Amino acid sequence: MKFNTKTIHGGQEHDPAYGSVMPPIYQTSTYAQSTPGGHKGYEYSRTHNPTRNALEKSFASIENGNYGLAFGSGLAAIDAVIKLLQPGDEVVSTNDLYGGTYRLFTKIYEDFGIKFHFIGMENANKIEEYITPDTKLIWVETPTNPMMNVIDVKAVSKIAQKNNVLLAVDNTFATPYLQQPLDLGADIVMHSATKYLGGHSDVVMGALVVRDKDLADKLYFIQNASGAVCGPQDSFLVLRGIKTLHIRMQRHCENGRAVAEYLASHPKIEKVYWPGFESHPNHEVAKSQMNDFGGMVSFTTKGNNYDEAIKIVENLKIFTLAESLGGVESLAGHPASMTHASIPKEEREKTGVVDSLIRLSVGIEDEEDLIEDLKQAIG
Repeated sequence: MKFNTKTIHGGQEHDPAYGSVMPPIYQTSTYAQSTPGGHKGYEYSRTHNPTRNALEKSFASIENGNYGLAFGSGLAAIDAVIKLLQPGDEVVSTNDLYGGTYRLFTKIYEDFGIKFHFIGMENANKIEEYITPDTKLIWVETPTNPMMNVIDVKAVSKIAQKNNVLLAVDNTFATPYLQQPLDLGADIVMHSATKYLGGHSDVVMGALVVRDKDLADKLYFIQNASGAVCGPQDSFLVLRGIKTLHIRMQRHCENGRAVAEYLASHPKIEKVYWPGFESHPNHEVAKSQMNDFGGMVSFTTKGNNYDEAIKIVENLKIFTLAESLGGVESLAGHPASMTHASIPKEEREKTGVVDSLIRLSVGIEDEEDLIEDLKQAIG
């Protein structure tokens, strides 16, 4: 089954009760039993729910995995992965990553005795320097948030396998339409399904996909025991969103390219971060592991002027100034004061998250309207 077909049919079956084409919303917390322990596969909706199970099968299908898990948020999904570790374990992580992930790692799990190394992974060989006998996990974002750095998943997977270390990849920006990390050697794929998988800015959810049964069983246990699951209504919405992922991503990529090229030609713009440019440091890696370059674009204005960046995002009319990304509508954000404000200024500026950086989630509107909006806002 090809990818476009998987988004609609992958892991799905018609509801056995009445043949419903879309999985019904099983808005129930519990299920009748004929005798203690005698049930039809469902006891309690924290553990299993038919609507959530349909979504989890879809997650697994589109990422070429065997097991999918749905959580109440992307951070809840990440939290489940870190709960695989023990005090004294070490994690090697991308240094340019979502501020909420950084906050979870440093403000929660460092206090439980887990050590994190935040490094640039554009050259995968650098990872080897940080691998110790206590290293249990490599955490990768690619493309990264918000600097659009690209990390060679296949190269990192070889290092992970050589050292018997788990490799988890946050695939939120690329989506499985553009890249499938399990095929490149990753052990775990994570998504903030709030973003492109849901696609309509109307739900908060996280996802994990794996191939290994033992690893899946551990994660299912954590999911059930910790209870950070999503509800059936949200499951229905994301499953519906996935069915148009392929056509939405095609337009996101087309518009992302148009916006990136316009910004690169603008005299007031200092730098544009988008992996589709041949000048991007890991453009060749992006070409080899991605099918296109996505709809996320970051840029800085000349002079690294905070006030100028704020003026631009406030003046936008079609782009909405808001947190999040990946919806059908275009969004603009100022990472230093929004999504990455939890990262200390000195640390975030080391990775390029300066005061003039603006991050765009380019939606599926007409590209001419988006460019006109940027033109009037930048001046």
